[in-house]
Amino acid sequence: MSVHKVIVIGGACAGYTAAIYTARARLRPLCIEGLAYGGQLMTTSEVENFPGFPKGIHGPDLMQNMRDQAERFGTEFLSRDVTRVDFSARPFKVHVEDDVHEAHSVIVATGAGPRKLGLPSEKRLWAKGVSSCATCDGAFFREKVVMVAGGGDSAMEEANFLTRFASKVYLVHRRDEFRSSKIMLDRARANPKIEFILSTTVEEILGVDHVTGVRLKSHRTGESFELAIDGFFLAIGHIPNTSFLAGAIDLDPEGYVLVHDGTCTSVTGVFAGGDCVDHRYRQAITAAGMGCMAAIDCERHLEALHL
Repeated sequence: MSVHKVIVIGGACAGYTAAIYTARARLRPLCIEGLAYGGQLMTTSEVENFPGFPKGIHGPDLMQNMRDQAERFGTEFLSRDVTRVDFSARPFKVHVEDDVHEAHSVIVATGAGPRKLGLPSEKRLWAKGVSSCATCDGAFFREKVVMVAGGGDSAMEEANFLTRFASKVYLVHRRDEFRSSKIMLDRARANPKIEFILSTTVEEILGVDHVTGVRLKSHRTGESFELAIDGFFLAIGHIPNTSFLAGAIDLDPEGYVLVHDGTCTSVTGVFAGGDCVDHRYRQAITAAGMGCMAAIDCERHLEALHL
C-alpha cells in the first residue's frame, strides 16, 4: 500500500481549498470528502457574499466548482466517511470502515453543523426560510418578520444583525435567563425592533414550501400559540464534526480542534482548518482561507522533511 503525502479529511470550503493548494504543489492529495460532501452550502440556495460572484451563486454550484478545480490539479477523491484515525505513529493511519489509508501528513477540514431543534418541519423548510446564518441569509428578509431561537451571544448578535433588514425580530428562548454576556443582552434589549419571548419552546415551524409562521408553547401558561413569521433562524450552537478524532488530537470541551501557530494541531504533521476549528466566524470565505493556510503549513512541513 502506497503512503500518501497528504490526506485531506473533509469535502467543503476548507477541505476543497486545501486540496486545490496541495494538488497545485504536486503533493497528489487524497481528499476523503465524506458521504455528505459539500458541507452546509449544499443546503444553501443562494450565496451572495462569496467574493468573485457579483450575481451570487448557488451553494451546491460553488462546491462543485471547488471540487472540479481540485480534481483538475490531480486530487484523488473518496466519497466515504472517516471512521477513526491513528496519529500515534508515522505514517498516520486514516480508517474508512475496514480500509486503511496512510499519509505523511493530514489536514482535518471536517466542518461543523448547526445544532438543531429536531423538528420534521425544520428539516423540510431548511433553506426555505429556516437558516442558521443571519450573515448569509439576512438580506433575503428585507422588511420581513423573522424569529431567532437561542439565548447566548450568538442569538443576540444574530437578532441585532437581522434588524438591519427585517421589520421585526422575535427572539424566543426556552428559559427566562440567558447565557449571553450582559453587554450583548443589553444591546438586544435596547433595539426597538427586537421582541423577547421567554420561557417558551418552539413546537413547530409552519409552512408548506416556505416559512409562514411558528407554533410556540409557553412554559408559564402551558398554552400553545402561533405567530406569523417569514423566516426562522437557529442560534443554539454548532456541533463540530470531530467525534472520530477524540483521543487522537486535542479538542476543546465543545469538540473544536485546538490549533497553534496557524493551523498546527497537537500532533506534528496534522493540520486543521475551517469550521471544525473556527467557532467565531463560520463563513464560507473564512473556511476557504483556513484551508489555504492549512495547505501551506502542510506543504512547508513536508518540505522540511524532504518528502
